[in-house]
Amino acid sequence: MDPNYALFARVVADGSLSAAGRSLGISPAMVSKRLARLEDRLGVQLLHRTTRRIALTEAGADLHREIAESMVRIGEAEARIREAGRAPAGTLRVSAPTSFGRLHVAPLLPDFLALYPEVRLEIDLSDDYVDLLERQVHVAIRISTAPGAEFIARRIADNRRVLCAAPAYGSAHGLPESVAELRRHRLIAADGQLPWRLADGMRTVEVTGPSFVRTNSSELIRELALGGVGIALRSLWDAGAALADGRLVRILPEWEGSADVAIHAVHPRGRRVPPSALAFAEFLKARLAGIGGEG
Repeated sequence: MDPNYALFARVVADGSLSAAGRSLGISPAMVSKRLARLEDRLGVQLLHRTTRRIALTEAGADLHREIAESMVRIGEAEARIREAGRAPAGTLRVSAPTSFGRLHVAPLLPDFLALYPEVRLEIDLSDDYVDLLERQVHVAIRISTAPGAEFIARRIADNRRVLCAAPAYGSAHGLPESVAELRRHRLIAADGQLPWRLADGMRTVEVTGPSFVRTNSSELIRELALGGVGIALRSLWDAGAALADGRLVRILPEWEGSADVAIHAVHPRGRRVPPSALAFAEFLKARLAGIGGEG
């Protein structure tokens, strides 16, 4: 990278040419000269300068954003090179949804710790949307559409979701014969899980309506479905055993939850990802392959 790019980024970070000069150990006049040289080479003005302050031009803001992203990538690459060959060690903070963590992550932890005995795990199971930066989480398991640009996401597995209910619900209330009839039935979902986006391979529909029981717990919704309270849209990793032994039955089997939802391991972008977090994501990907797409 051109050293004048780093100088430009330092000027923006410090807020003035003189402050940047002090940080870099050069005179303000030299800072100004090097910035002018960079602007001449690019053919654009990067900064509006006054005696008291600086302000980015539109071109300067675009360049600064690109430089910042490049510096983050370079920092991540340097960290990977420095840590190559080192065994994962130290504290690893992991966040996962409650039910998925209990059913599918927890049973794998003894094997992971046997592979990496120097790792000290801290596990947070919660259905809330955890702020990874605030909680200093190294890797989070997210069951969602592709996470936003502020994250680095590794797809762990598919996440097929099917409509299901207990046989007792069908005996008491009948079963819908079309997706339109779902609106007249007792739908049950945790807070934030309705409306449902369903697809049959050709069409996509949205099913709206209130949950018959309101709760913030996805695990409670599974128990309510097993108890015959209503119709739920459940992941196969969660409801597969009950579907296999008949405690739940598929409803409208041609319709499933939208396929853009998957299981991801997520890291905050712009922060160093420790080797233990990368190892954990790879471990889960290898051990959980196929978990969300069976049935």
